[in-house]
Amino acid sequence: MKTQKYIRFDWAMKRMLRDKANYAVLEGLLTTLFKEKITINKLLESESNQEDEFDKYNRVDILAENSKGELFIIEVQNNDEYAYFQRMLFGVSKLVTEYINRGEGYQNIKKIYSVNIVYFDLGQGKDYLYHGKTEFLGVNTGEVLNLSPFQRQKFNVDVVSELYPEYFILKVNDFKGEPSSQLEEWIYYLSTGDITNDSTAPGLNEARKKLELALMSKDELSAYYRHLDNTVILKDNIYTSRGEGMLEGRAMGRKEGMREGLKKGREKGLVEGFEKGREETMRNIVSKLKSAGSSIEFIAEVTGFTKDEILEL
Repeated sequence: MKTQKYIRFDWAMKRMLRDKANYAVLEGLLTTLFKEKITINKLLESESNQEDEFDKYNRVDILAENSKGELFIIEVQNNDEYAYFQRMLFGVSKLVTEYINRGEGYQNIKKIYSVNIVYFDLGQGKDYLYHGKTEFLGVNTGEVLNLSPFQRQKFNVDVVSELYPEYFILKVNDFKGEPSSQLEEWIYYLSTGDITNDSTAPGLNEARKKLELALMSKDELSAYYRHLDNTVILKDNIYTSRGEGMLEGRAMGRKEGMREGLKKGREKGLVEGFEKGREETMRNIVSKLKSAGSSIEFIAEVTGFTKDEILEL
């Protein structure tokens, strides 16, 4: 199976896929994921619509609207964020309130789909694709609460869950092996940056034409590789410190005593070890980003350190 190296999807979202001429790539991803033809009508202002390659390089999002007025927020998250589930909720909740005018009836709330492409181990689960939606179950009967015939006619949907936001999580690093479906062809590209020659998934043919590395100018390629290097720096430091923190935590736990004491000591040690490892991680990130020439403002935004703390390191 032959492959060709292409631009990573997060960089393409930041630099290329916002161009209307390239909508077909995003439409292909959504069409494959939702198993129905999705046509993007327009892109809307999104949270991380920056142009500089250092701006929020660990995540990027695009907010799209289709011809039915439904909203699609497509977000890529590169490095670990333990409260990412809550952030998904916040992002969707913010859209709900932003896209309804004061005084409008609640029936005008837009349908929102949150598509999250994550490159870290989010939660516990072995699948590479998860779908979340809202249903109401009878506590005593277990039955699903349904819409009345009038509501189905009024809202033009069949079930209550279609009125609420829906979430898709693509844990692309958890996909292993070769793609055997159109969705897996997309997951394979998101995970590796490769598109196989025999891929037929919607949007990937357009990606072949638009996102080949060889099409980039020297300056674009240089900026792209800096983006990849900075992403790797963050990931390596986080994974290293997590491992060191857990080892130190276990060692501290073993010294606390036997049985119940061992249990409590292990828990305490894990927490303290994780916190110490996390602090050391951020210090390493600051040092490496300073060595890479990143601005003090950028480092402060990414790490949460103050400018004085950054200058002291």
